Amino acid sequence: MVVEKNTRRIESGIETDFSGRMDYGSYLQLDRLLSAQVPVSRPEHHDELLFIIQHQTTELWFKLILHELRAVRRQLRGDDLRSAMKGIARIKHIQHVLIEQWPVLATLTPAEYAEFRGDLGAASGFQSFQYRAVEFLLGNKNAGMLAVFEALPEAHRLLTELLEQSSIYDEFLALLHRRGYPVPEGLLDRDVRQAHVFEPALLPVFKEIYEHAHGNWDVYEACEELVDLEDNFQLWRFRHLKTVERIIGMKRGTGGSSGAGFLRKALDLTFFPELFAVRTEIGTDNG
Repeated sequence: MVVEKNTRRIESGIETDFSGRMDYGSYLQLDRLLSAQVPVSRPEHHDELLFIIQHQTTELWFKLILHELRAVRRQLRGDDLRSAMKGIARIKHIQHVLIEQWPVLATLTPAEYAEFRGDLGAASGFQSFQYRAVEFLLGNKNAGMLAVFEALPEAHRLLTELLEQSSIYDEFLALLHRRGYPVPEGLLDRDVRQAHVFEPALLPVFKEIYEHAHGNWDVYEACEELVDLEDNFQLWRFRHLKTVERIIGMKRGTGGSSGAGFLRKALDLTFFPELFAVRTEIGTDNG
């Protein structure tokens, strides 16, 4: 037998006959997945495949984030803080992957993107219903966004449901209340269709948790996990903004927005404002 150098021999126990059996490709439905990249530019521009795959993979990660956030919300409602924090830890790793994707898209130069940008029509990341769903679950509710998805019944239904349901922050505050922390009653029966806004009365609650961390360790740790979650989300938004600026400058977005200017305003949005504001209070005597 001739053994070629620099070649790994297939082990005798490795499966090779998949006739009539599920294999890797069929399990992952790779025939559907890998045929879903359909450039619209004519003639087809080389860099459009990058643009499509960047956005498709982002949507797949958003799908997993939504899956995890729903579980986190359910676990918080059931007082299972440990499992909820495990879910947030996973989401944080997903966020790191999403953040690290931006430099790949940033290899697309302004001239290259201009070659096929006009073929996108009005299609825009602004129309990502999964991104809006993530924002809703984190607490940035905006009923006005539903109008964008009126022509997409399933997306509209999902966002309507999430608009009318609690966010993970709502459930975290309710958990704190059940544990005896003095969370204001008004936050427990608030209109969850509205975005959460800064509540000064929460600052003493979080100040107590932070200044006596060892006696409140699990909720203290949960607070820091939520801060990490928002930090990562804001970093993703920032990298999005800078990538857009790098590729199209201050041009208007394909979906009609002001482009980079619109994205910059998103950096002012916050999910858990009290968890950041309390840092100014820690170590000060308010008595």
